[in-house]
Amino acid sequence: MNLKHLYYFWKVAKHGGVMRAGEAIHISPQTLSGQIKLLEDQLGTALFKRQGRALELTEAGKLALEYADEMFTLEAELDQALRQYPKGRAIEFRVGVSDALPKSLAYRLLRPAIKLDQPIRIICREWRLDRLLAELALHRLDLVISDSPVPSNIDVKAYSHSLGESGVTFMAHPELAKKSTLPFPENLEHLPLLLPGEDSAIRKAINEWLGQQRLRVSIAGEFDDAALMAAFGREQVGVFPIPSALAVEYPPESGLVQIGNVETIRIKYYALTIKRRLTHPCVLAITSHVDNTLNVTATGSAK
Repeated sequence: MNLKHLYYFWKVAKHGGVMRAGEAIHISPQTLSGQIKLLEDQLGTALFKRQGRALELTEAGKLALEYADEMFTLEAELDQALRQYPKGRAIEFRVGVSDALPKSLAYRLLRPAIKLDQPIRIICREWRLDRLLAELALHRLDLVISDSPVPSNIDVKAYSHSLGESGVTFMAHPELAKKSTLPFPENLEHLPLLLPGEDSAIRKAINEWLGQQRLRVSIAGEFDDAALMAAFGREQVGVFPIPSALAVEYPPESGLVQIGNVETIRIKYYALTIKRRLTHPCVLAITSHVDNTLNVTATGSAK
């Protein structure tokens, strides 16, 4: 079997069509179609069938795709393992960070990788989780850091490794906090609230908690970027939540105060990989050194 032909078949199957695969690997659609036809002739069976303008895998094609996935995943693992040699050469570490994660928290989770004794060249990409997982599946990333495991509705064979968890702390400008004399969390009903975007795990957990507490809150803003949300909080626009692990980054001189902590909200963080065997030294460092600071809780807590 010509492995080049199998590789072209694999790319077309993964991209869902000859045009998209050709754009991705810079091969003309005519060349791809011709190479796949040679593979089908060699195997004596069709791997694709045409449904209107779309290509669909035949049963033989589905079987071939399973084997091709295994073969090219192992090839990528071998390539990555050997890139560590010769010694002294900087190891390239390509990592994706979900855009829902606070950047300082992402740094804490990635910190073990840059503390290795050998030189590291880290390449960080920030994107939506679904796009990052697509890049991971194509072996363009070594790791994805996320606040959720691999979603069940995404057709990517990946593995989720727990990195720890954190509670949630609510922060506010001192003058805004004084506008309600009620204890936490009842005071949230009388103060404007800033929340992370709907796609983030912390937002989903807070929505569920607010419902359980039967709190009717007024949402003054929603933000995909945690730093921007904190900037609005400093301007007294509203109370905002942060992972409790980051509370130490907001000392009194920061112009913000903690108004309450929720221990029952636990936001979990994950390293997502495409490989069943972890070989990259940076990935091994991150998954084997869970940062204990993610388990920090704060005072003034609520159940």
